[in-house]
Amino acid sequence: MLNKYKDRIKNSDSDHVSSHKGPSSRGNSAVIGEDVKIKGDIISQEDIIIAGEVNGIVQAKSHHVHVADTGVLNADIIGNVVSVEGSVKGNIVGLENVIITPTGNVLGNIECPRLSLEDGAKFKGSIEMNPADPTASLTKMKAHRVDPASGKPDIKAS
Repeated sequence: MLNKYKDRIKNSDSDHVSSHKGPSSRGNSAVIGEDVKIKGDIISQEDIIIAGEVNGIVQAKSHHVHVADTGVLNADIIGNVVSVEGSVKGNIVGLENVIITPTGNVLGNIECPRLSLEDGAKFKGSIEMNPADPTASLTKMKAHRVDPASGKPDIKAS
């Protein structure tokens, strides 16, 4: 099962991910399995594959964050590349690219220089491309979180 996710992160977005030096260049990636539930913030220094459930913030600024088709996130995400096959309720900041696949479902705002919404992808929110300072978005994330009760973006905070 682990190889399934490692192969997916290596091969599925190879055209979208620029090569960079670091731990991920050796093929390291953290995997949050289908039966794992995390409540809190995740800060990763390697690529991360999320097949389980996460409530909080996922941060991997120099790496790829992949939400597998079984992944359910009520979380804000910041990563170099963010790809979504599962469900995300929260804001996404992709420093390089964000990819929403046909099975992906995103409810929240997206900030990135490049965005791929594949045929069949579900998305509700706003998109800001080429933001002035995408790293500043991390500090704004908590102010614009999705309200878990209503499932709607919280636009009254600023």
